[in-house]
Amino acid sequence: MEAGGSDGVVNEIQLLPFGPVPAELLAELRDGLSREFQVRCKILAAEAEPQYAFNVTRQQYLSTEILARMVRRATPGAGRLLGVTLVDLYIPILTFVFGEAQLNGNCALVSGHRLRQEFYGLPGNVGLFRERLLKEATHELGHTLSLSHCEEYACVMAASHGVEWIDLKGTRFCESCRVRANGRRVTGAAL
Repeated sequence: MEAGGSDGVVNEIQLLPFGPVPAELLAELRDGLSREFQVRCKILAAEAEPQYAFNVTRQQYLSTEILARMVRRATPGAGRLLGVTLVDLYIPILTFVFGEAQLNGNCALVSGHRLRQEFYGLPGNVGLFRERLLKEATHELGHTLSLSHCEEYACVMAASHGVEWIDLKGTRFCESCRVRANGRRVTGAAL
């Protein structure tokens, strides 16, 4: 999912937890994103669960509202701000979303709510959950680099309409997306 935004350089990724997100999960996500983007990645102090975005009827959180608040908070020139939450996200035209991002902006949001095997009534798998979260975080950050959904199924920018689609794709950009992302002035090594 992507929304409009403004240009910027990726010289740092800041993780902003919303609500209770385990420290070890954030640390692993920080390390994975730092490896993928070859930039410094740091964890910010957690904010409260975003009750302002809660829809009582749907029992979900409007991701666009959370993203709008993040945009107002983001520091220009500070790189990318990635919100991380475990609440269930939606936009009005879809049943749910795994995340949302500003296309060509500096803010993105990802949720682990529907990435857990337990959500689907299956036994838990921590490794699979963390891999899915890294893929979706990388995907949403890719939108901030003006990348749209990729037709290459193994590319991290491939669309994900369900967890089975996430499981098919890799954690990295395909060659075409990597070239376009590097053209968006990502500092550090090639993606």
